[in-house]
Amino acid sequence: MQDKGKSIAILGSTGSIGTQTLEVVRSNPDLKVAALAAGSNVEKLAAQIREFKPAVAGVWTEEAARRLRAEIADLDVKVVSGMEGLLEIAVLPKVQVLVTAIVGMIGIRPTIAAIEAGKDIALANKETLVTAGHIIMPLARERGVSILPVDSEHSAIFQSLNGESADRIEKILLTASGGPFRGRTREQLAAVQVEDALKHPNWSMGRKITVDSSTLVNKGLEVMEAKWLFGVDLDRIQVVVHPQSVIHSAVQFADGAIIAQMGTPDMKLPIQYALFYPDRRPMAGKRVDFFELGQLTFEKPDPDTFEGLKLAYQAARQGGSMPTVFNAANERAVALFLDKKISYLRITELIGEAMSRHRVIECPTVEQILETEQMTYEYISGKVSGI
Repeated sequence: MQDKGKSIAILGSTGSIGTQTLEVVRSNPDLKVAALAAGSNVEKLAAQIREFKPAVAGVWTEEAARRLRAEIADLDVKVVSGMEGLLEIAVLPKVQVLVTAIVGMIGIRPTIAAIEAGKDIALANKETLVTAGHIIMPLARERGVSILPVDSEHSAIFQSLNGESADRIEKILLTASGGPFRGRTREQLAAVQVEDALKHPNWSMGRKITVDSSTLVNKGLEVMEAKWLFGVDLDRIQVVVHPQSVIHSAVQFADGAIIAQMGTPDMKLPIQYALFYPDRRPMAGKRVDFFELGQLTFEKPDPDTFEGLKLAYQAARQGGSMPTVFNAANERAVALFLDKKISYLRITELIGEAMSRHRVIECPTVEQILETEQMTYEYISGKVSGI
């Protein structure tokens, strides 16, 4: 890292990962924030701009941009909006690392633009690799760009591989907490309410990802990500339910050795590791106390009860545009559940129905991925329009 510090841009700065990334910045004064982008939370973004003084700030709509300009009229900050704004931020010359903490497939185009501009990617946007891994990973290799995983599980795998040859991976052990409904039957899940699904036992996350964690859809998306990030086939990715969330994931090698990354459940650790890799910097916070912990336990996931995981493997095996259908159907179904328009079990039912009617496009372009997303949204909306 250069003495003058590292310059970063954050897409999704007002969300869970974005705000924790800025906590890491506070603890590391040599990190400079060149640009911030958010969806519509103008007040929170304005406060971030005043603290971190980026040169450029982006919001999604032009109406939000007008409000933001009024909020920070006394500051010399360029305000941009829409996809054009995200693309402008992604290729800013002074930015070395783009943190993609934005939610949804909206993150694909800025990620591609940043890679083409030679920026390293601190990847916290699942959809990018789930739907466009076949585009992103070859492009990153071609441009000599690093894809640095921010997700705790993928960071753990990345750390476990440090100094090891990836072609010696025998199995990736992808851990899952099991969420708030671990051990429940489908009958018990039928009565789940929104408030129940938002109570994660270990992690503090945004509303959508918390619901995804409870259905194990999130773990399914992580399986697809791991396939692309580490170049392993699906049969070598094993999901292990580990309720304590101390082992964040592990790698089993060809000689039978298993190397795992462990720590307290704190997203700032993988964020900081991605931003300073290969350096490992001091970080304040709670440490694992093995005596206090007492024991670590492991269970097999229950794909018959939590169908999200089973459907994810099915989508990944079919490949092409099917992971986009899986992701988009889930995105829309979770939004409907959070709005209390559908039941909890209906989330995975809708995903399965959307997948069963889709004709796979083998190697979709970005345009075809986004078209598939839109068609899936419309299908799900049509299915529940009478509710």
